[in-house]
Order: sequence, then structure tokens, then C-alpha cells
Amino acid sequence: MSLADRLSAEIAARRDDLVELCQDLIKIPTLNPPGENYREICDYLDRRLLKSGFHTELIRAKGALGDSDRYPRWNIVARKEGPRGGECVHFNSHIDIVEVGRGWTTDPFGGEVIDGKVYGRGACDMKGGLAASIVAAEAFIAICPDFAGAIEISGTADEESGGFGGVAYLAEKGYFNPEKVHHVIIPEPLGHDRICLGHRGVWWAEIETYGEIAHGSMPFLGDCAVRHMGAVVSEMERSLFPALALKRTDMPVVPEGAKQSTMNINSIHGGEAEQDPDYTGLPSPCVPDSCRMVIDRRFLIEEDIDEVQEEIHGLLRHVQSERENFTFNVRELQRVLPTMTEKSAPVVQSVARAISDIMGKEADYVVSPGTYDQKHIDRIGRLKNCIAYGPGILDLAHKPDEYVGIDEMVQSAQVMARSLLDLLDGREN
Repeated sequence: MSLADRLSAEIAARRDDLVELCQDLIKIPTLNPPGENYREICDYLDRRLLKSGFHTELIRAKGALGDSDRYPRWNIVARKEGPRGGECVHFNSHIDIVEVGRGWTTDPFGGEVIDGKVYGRGACDMKGGLAASIVAAEAFIAICPDFAGAIEISGTADEESGGFGGVAYLAEKGYFNPEKVHHVIIPEPLGHDRICLGHRGVWWAEIETYGEIAHGSMPFLGDCAVRHMGAVVSEMERSLFPALALKRTDMPVVPEGAKQSTMNINSIHGGEAEQDPDYTGLPSPCVPDSCRMVIDRRFLIEEDIDEVQEEIHGLLRHVQSERENFTFNVRELQRVLPTMTEKSAPVVQSVARAISDIMGKEADYVVSPGTYDQKHIDRIGRLKNCIAYGPGILDLAHKPDEYVGIDEMVQSAQVMARSLLDLLDGREN
């Protein structure tokens, strides 16, 4: 049996361990926001990876966006040095999950196995991928102990809310320095036979319209900021959304609808703040003097960020020219430029060969509709040799009854291990 076949067989033999690891991770409810149980999951990973011979570091992103004493942003970085010099392959997975939401028919933190799938919040996004990367690394070390270079595994905070307390913080501290880390695989759920080269860009902004407070029985004495925002939404429907639908990209973005520019109205809040759930009274009768909208604009590699912003500013100026007493402010919340790794990059070539060997088919190349932590590895770490590859179906992310297929996890782990064999010069035990 060849070394590559032995490696695949070793991972197949660890199938039950892979499932149990995925289940254990799901059972730790790392909800973000606010950022719960980050230390608990890092401690769990610490115990696991120390047993596997990794040197581990637990790193709090002190002072990063979102970090607080109540909800500290903990991360773990583990490194295993081979006996011979060589390059470093880093597997990065985020440990946080989004809110559960309604509509579940399974326990969102139960990790139940049903019909060959592990169910739970974070199963595919991305605790299944984290589990697969750990088992892949452990199997590779067992079969190829004389490998050249190093393997790193990280579990990082806050990807679901921008990654500033996770990968961004670590990149700023040099953990993704290209002189130290050479290949990065992020096991996001883009499909176990697909290589994700990058993602679209994003511009988040808050638009605020202003009015004048007055008694609700005499609204003519005030100026309703919510009505002003209604005019903004109306103009977006009339002119902006149709224009965005006409912008198309040559990036291999999936799904098909994301090949165009898009914008989501993330939230609108106007007037009196919502009271605590235990408040049983009525609101006060006031004309709202402020209304805030958060927009989430996703843009293409063919678009310029300045033009993206000007679309919104131009729309608001147009509304202002047609509406009396219309005043507004725009505050940028986040900007991320599109990124796309070249198909010729070493990590792309290695994973593509592994997919072909394991699955007997050519890899598909895709681009993610939303950003993920590759943005920080690229922008801050200046490391271009980075992809997303992992088990799971992207459409299930953030949905009720989220799951990851067990066979997909096994095959993904085999692909990851085969890539390690290629990149780190594994030898016969």
C-alpha cells in the first residue's frame, strides 16, 4: 500500500473519533454575539492538541473590537514541528457560531447523528471543518513522523462578526507572517470537492436621517425621521437595486445570485428605543427625531470602493434635492476589498491534486459571496497563498437544522492530509 493510501486508510479508521470530536465542539455553545464560551472551547482544543504533541498558545485579543472582561476574545494557536526543516501549513478555523434562530427540529447543541449527518449550530460553519483539520493533522503525524516543516492549527474568535478579535489580531501580532507561515487552508463549508479562492468585497455603513421631536398627537409640529428614511428605502428600490442587479463579475462566485452586486438592509431603528422585555407599559407618543439604517453592500472585484460609496452618497443627495428638511449622515462601519488567490498558488495546486486523487474528479474553483478570515491573512498578514477548503454545504450555514455530512468530513480530512503529504515532504514511517 502506498504512503498516500495508508494515510487515507488511517483517516478512515479514525471516523468515529472525527464524529465525536465534531459533536464535542458543537456541544460548546460559542454564540457570537456576544462571544460566549470562547475560553471553554479553547481549553478543550488545548487538551486535545497537547496530547497530539502540539505546542499550544492561548491568546486573548486584549483591547480588540468586541473584547471585554465579561466576553474576552480567546484564541488558540497550536504548532507541531517536524524533525526536518521546511515550510509551514496552517489550518485556521473560527470557533464562534451565530444565533440559533427558530425552526429547529433537532437540538442545536446536541450534535445528534442522523442518517450519516451531524446536526447542530456550527456543524458545517465550521466545527466540522475544524474537526476534519485536526484529525487530518494527527493522522499525517502518525503515518509520516519524519515530515519536513511544521503544521499549525488555530481556533479563532469572531469571524462571524468580522474577525477583529481573532485572525485580524493574530495577523497584527505576526502569526501569519509569510516568513513563518507559508500555506493557509481555512476549512469553511464551500463544498468538499471545491476550492474557494477568495471572496467578494464588503462595505458596511450606517445611514442616519434626522427630524424633530414633537408630541405624537401633533406630528405636524415635528419632523419624522422615519418618514425620511422611508424615502431613502423607496429610492433604493426605484434606482439602486435595479442598478446593482446589472453589475456582473467574472469571479467564479457561488451561488449564481451572488455573481451580481448586492446590498442587504441589515437593520432599521427609529424613534424610541425598545424597552426591556419585562416592561409592560406603552411607548410614549413622540415624533422620532432620528432613524438609523445599517446597510451591507457586497461588491465585485471589478468595482472600485470609492464608486461603491458614491452610489449611496449620490442617492442620499438626490433624495435631499427632492425632499424638504431632509438631512442625513453616513458612517462607515467596515470595508473589505475583494480578494482572490491565483490558481497557480502552491496551496491551490496541492489541494487540487488531492481532490483529484481522493475523489477521482477535477476540483471546482469558486469564490465566496461573503467575506471570511482570508481578508485579514491577505490584508494584514500579506500572505497570498491562502484558500478556503472544507466539508459542508454553504447554503446550510446560519440555517435551522444545520448539519455536516460524515462522509464529507472524512473525505475532506483525507484531502487535507494528502495536501500535507505533498507540501511537507512526508516520508515512509
